[in-house]
Amino acid sequence: MNKFIMASKAGLILLLAAVISACSATNNASTSSSASAAAVTTSAATSGAAANVQLASVKTADLVTFDEEDTTATWSADSATTIALNGASATVTGAGATASGSTVTISAGGTYVLSGTLSDGQIIVDVQDDSSVHLVLNGVELANNDSAPVYIKEAGKVIMTLEDGTENTVTDGAAYVFADAAAEEPGAAIFSKADLTINGTGTLKVTGNYKDGVSSKDDLKIVSGTIEVQAADDGLVGKDLVAVQDGNITIKAEGDGIKSTNDEDADKGFIAIAGGTFDITAVNDGIQGETSLVIDGGTYNLVTGGGSANAEVKTNDEGGFGGMGGGGMRGQAPASGGGTDQAAPPEMPAADGVAGATAEAEPGAAPADSSAKASTETATATDTATDTESTSAKGLKAGGDITVNSGSFTLDSADDALHSNSNVSITDGEFEIKAGDDGVHADSLTAIAGGTVNITKSYEGIEGGDITISGGDTHVVASDDGINVSGGNDENAAQTTGEQDQFSSSGSSLLTISGGTLTVDSTGDGLDSNGSITMSGGTAIVNGPTGDGNGALDYDGTFENTGGYLVVAGSAGMLQAPSDASSQYSIAMTFTDSQEAGQLVNLQDSDGNTIATFAPSKTYRAVVISSPDLKEGGSYTLSTGGTSTGTAVDGLYADGAYSGGTEVVSFDISDSVTWLNESGVTTATQGMGGGMGGGRGGFGGGARPDRGTAGGTPPTGDDVQ
Repeated sequence: MNKFIMASKAGLILLLAAVISACSATNNASTSSSASAAAVTTSAATSGAAANVQLASVKTADLVTFDEEDTTATWSADSATTIALNGASATVTGAGATASGSTVTISAGGTYVLSGTLSDGQIIVDVQDDSSVHLVLNGVELANNDSAPVYIKEAGKVIMTLEDGTENTVTDGAAYVFADAAAEEPGAAIFSKADLTINGTGTLKVTGNYKDGVSSKDDLKIVSGTIEVQAADDGLVGKDLVAVQDGNITIKAEGDGIKSTNDEDADKGFIAIAGGTFDITAVNDGIQGETSLVIDGGTYNLVTGGGSANAEVKTNDEGGFGGMGGGGMRGQAPASGGGTDQAAPPEMPAADGVAGATAEAEPGAAPADSSAKASTETATATDTATDTESTSAKGLKAGGDITVNSGSFTLDSADDALHSNSNVSITDGEFEIKAGDDGVHADSLTAIAGGTVNITKSYEGIEGGDITISGGDTHVVASDDGINVSGGNDENAAQTTGEQDQFSSSGSSLLTISGGTLTVDSTGDGLDSNGSITMSGGTAIVNGPTGDGNGALDYDGTFENTGGYLVVAGSAGMLQAPSDASSQYSIAMTFTDSQEAGQLVNLQDSDGNTIATFAPSKTYRAVVISSPDLKEGGSYTLSTGGTSTGTAVDGLYADGAYSGGTEVVSFDISDSVTWLNESGVTTATQGMGGGMGGGRGGFGGGARPDRGTAGGTPPTGDDVQ
């Protein structure tokens, strides 16, 4: 019986190594109880050793509290001060506020109910103590031609309630006149220098023609309501934090959609979202936390930088000399007939690993055809540690950890869809991702423990200094590498030192697969680790490259396989299989000629039990299969063609009967890796060494741990029987 579980998805990043970095990146994620507490923690992994990875249970409630004041939207007419707006004037009934022409000043704590229209005026909150102000918008139209219609100068806290059944609009002018030109404040249609909370069930429509829509220099909390923001720069900004409990939020921003900005205090500068509905179109990032970003739920539709269709055009290293995606010249596949994939090495590509493309700096340049104002962000530690300027158009981004506990996400970004300068942890949720660059990127650890991640378009699928997949259903489509485990940050060193890439083969980076399903369709490398790979459970399916410049499996150290199901199809020029140290058995088959896409590959034991039936989605010349059902001393037959009555998911058939195929080779298993060609069992020998990829030695030499007795490379033509 076919025991393969249907596959899921994987990630990717292109790495190049024309120049091997002398510095290996640190993959230790710090743990903390603060806002920047690690969503995941990992110890530095040694080559071939299992990573010590734990997912921390970080929730929004661990970072932020919504107190009774925040959630109270009710008010009493008996105790409230009413402010009736009438064009260029206002009438105040009650204490704590005064009106002078079109300016209303609130100077004491209390509840203030606003209604009517202010055509060119301002609501100022200036309370010189720690009192709270409850500002009820009861159907207002507020406008100011040269400043912020709502300017909160000082207060303990301001709670803005959107009265049930009302629509409230706030609009500023495109140019401000400042009382203090040096301060350049206010800078948003609703601008607060105190903590600001928005609640209620009404509607708030904000048009920020000058810069931001709603901005707080302290905390910004949203409890509920329908909020629509159109901004010349950022939509919603909270310096110390942005916290959302619920609400229906729509943002169109020429800068970032939602962002926090405090980069001086590790306990601040975060974004915590418990739920809500978010429809964000931004020229720059969709949701950006200066420190961390934690999401417990909600529905998200984010388009950044004009979407993936507007991304910088990149070309992968397919067919490049030495496999620039971390590959390097490995042992060649058996050449008894000379497959169509084998060709003479082309000219040396540019040293950026993308055959003449630009080295990866901060990806996602502003869309060339966008009419939006593509604001250029000065590079900081949250984005890139260089002195250059860059435009970021990521979907979800954080300078620290990104933790997703649940939610439904549709992300279409010109840049990375998820990007963390630290760790990314996905424990649940549903993701539909189109990315112009990486689908998921973490400088340190990328961990997927649950949920459904479907990356339908990316340059590189999933990337991290370390990557662990312990659960969930993950699918990756990548125009370059699918899963890429790299030695650190992909931006900083390349831009500051002139080297082409920070990633190098440090031997400490690790891809760990222990559960879940992972399906990869890549034009570059499929599973690519600049360190090692361990697999102890789950299912991994790889439809890898068709050209010999990349490999479906690509690792520098070892690939220790102790469990799970692995099915790999792709090119043969750089074919690798699990290492000989693996306790679970594998077979690696190389065909003389390329096989047609969709043609079944079937592996059966001598009793006619199917070990695997697989239909690769692309042409292929090599297949690797590892299964707990493969046993030492067992006899097996590999066939192609034919049909199966089983049900295929991601090309892998569950149950059903196989028939009508053509037997290619029969063999017995005596080693942990059995290398095969159409003549039978052959032996793996040391290949050509490192070449240009990932620190694998020089041309024509450089023995690697996975060569020879390690069983990591296919036989050369001299070994064909």
